[in-house]
Amino acid sequence: MQGTAINTSKGTVQVQVTFEGDKISTVSMLQQPNHPQTTAAVPVLIEETLKAQSSKIDTVSGATITSDAYVQSLQAAIDAKGA
Repeated sequence: MQGTAINTSKGTVQVQVTFEGDKISTVSMLQQPNHPQTTAAVPVLIEETLKAQSSKIDTVSGATITSDAYVQSLQAAIDAKGA
């Protein structure tokens, strides 16, 4: 399921989530800002998502804007699966 594309001051963030049943199996970035902090934050955000199995994850220090947009896009993808 694709999440909503979220526009930020750093660039657009959009995730795609793959489910196995009700479990999140993979998360990939469809769009992300070309920014060093984003590049560093994305693997952490994905790892936290897979552990939490939800969008209730902490932001990554130094990448708050990207983290917030990631969570919004992630939640939209999770909601789309339930629709």
